[in-house]
Amino acid sequence: MVQEYGQYFGMKTVWFRGVCLTGPAHAGTELHGFLAYLMKCTANGLPYRVFGYKGKQVRDNIHSYDLVNAFWEFFKAPRCGEVYNIGGGRQCCCSMLQAIEACEKISGRKLNWEYVEDNRIGDHIWWISSVAKFQSHYPQWQYRFDLQAILQEIHAAVPACGKDRSQEIFEGTAAFRSYQPEPVSVPRYGAFKPPVGRSRAGA
Repeated sequence: MVQEYGQYFGMKTVWFRGVCLTGPAHAGTELHGFLAYLMKCTANGLPYRVFGYKGKQVRDNIHSYDLVNAFWEFFKAPRCGEVYNIGGGRQCCCSMLQAIEACEKISGRKLNWEYVEDNRIGDHIWWISSVAKFQSHYPQWQYRFDLQAILQEIHAAVPACGKDRSQEIFEGTAAFRSYQPEPVSVPRYGAFKPPVGRSRAGA
């Protein structure tokens, strides 16, 4: 429908096909939001289970800031009936074993984990998104967060890691952040009016 309405009626519609979205406010669980849950378990000494593929399954991860910034770039220059893959790409991907190692280094703690031979039903062994199409349409959009920065923010937001730095993260004053998001002013538009002289039957 996103593509049909965009193409038939000239509507500025878009579908972002996201993969692993994460960030410091992500409420991850065992079967969803693995980076946030993995860091929570590592920092708090909780048990963690790796399901299948010898821990070598790969996912790309995108920070919520980078995703929302992609939305913003599209909002400023919308197109009709577009579909984009959106994820961390090759610059922000890791296997389960690599993610465990990174969490242990950042937190300074060893993760208590076990391996379960059976993989999750429907789980992919390897998935890395290509954002080439979106970047070709919006070359000014660039990633701000790599895997290390994402995990640092998540670690800082875990209450058991000492001082709760959630407010610092929200305000953009956490020491490891190397940028300050620019404030934006969102223009307001009137109600949508379909173009005259076009109809679905005549498309």
